[in-house]
Amino acid sequence: MSYLQTDCGKSVYFEDYGEGSSAILLIHGWGFSCRAWDNTLPPLLAAGHRVIMLDHRGCGASDKDFADLGINAIAGDVVSLVDKLGLDSVVLNGWSLGGAVAVEAADRLGSRCRGLVLTGGATPIYVQKPDFKAGGTEADMAGTVAALQADRIGFLSGLVHAVCAKEVSPAITDWMWRVFCQASPMAHVTLAQLAPLDQRAQLAALDIPILSFVGSEDGFVAPDICRWVGGHNARARVVEYEGVGHAPFIEVKEEYNRDLLAFLADIA
Repeated sequence: MSYLQTDCGKSVYFEDYGEGSSAILLIHGWGFSCRAWDNTLPPLLAAGHRVIMLDHRGCGASDKDFADLGINAIAGDVVSLVDKLGLDSVVLNGWSLGGAVAVEAADRLGSRCRGLVLTGGATPIYVQKPDFKAGGTEADMAGTVAALQADRIGFLSGLVHAVCAKEVSPAITDWMWRVFCQASPMAHVTLAQLAPLDQRAQLAALDIPILSFVGSEDGFVAPDICRWVGGHNARARVVEYEGVGHAPFIEVKEEYNRDLLAFLADIA
């Protein structure tokens, strides 16, 4: 097992497949782990890509007791991992809250980031702003965090049944629940940071190819949030799947992998 040792003395788990000085780095969503990408990893490897996946602070096999579980801290871990592995160039793919992490990390990496993929990305905002009415309200977010703190296991049990809009097997929902339950009981701190998030300036200014995957029935990140980058960054394009929810890499994995590989081939 491989770990990144952080400045605070805690450890972040990662997996590194393949060789070379360039890679695609996969960043999971809130409360999950790198196991989110189990259907995505094999075709990426088969296409010759080096693939790196990490568990957020407080998630999966990473240490649970970080003092700082924030989005920016997780983005800092991504940058530190790129440094540790001596990578010259990376493509970042962030799912859900991982999309916000990926945008922050891409901004910090500068020319070393040659592409950005947002998979149901919770960016540039998640909670409505006065001039951006997509997404939930601050009251919605506060209620979600309170419900998570009040009955974490019950909350997560309900959560997994809402991730996918398409029907999935009980085995899939049970697997998701088990992975979510591995996260720290303090992971609500990370989730709460989506409330003030506003990455519009960062996301619009990134001068790299960007691909945003949108599920038309996404019940977690409003589709208009995921579509935003297509109208505000000249190098961005949007791929939308009709009838799909928050996890296209599960719900339509063949189409998702095809479109992801096509994007990577275009920017090679």
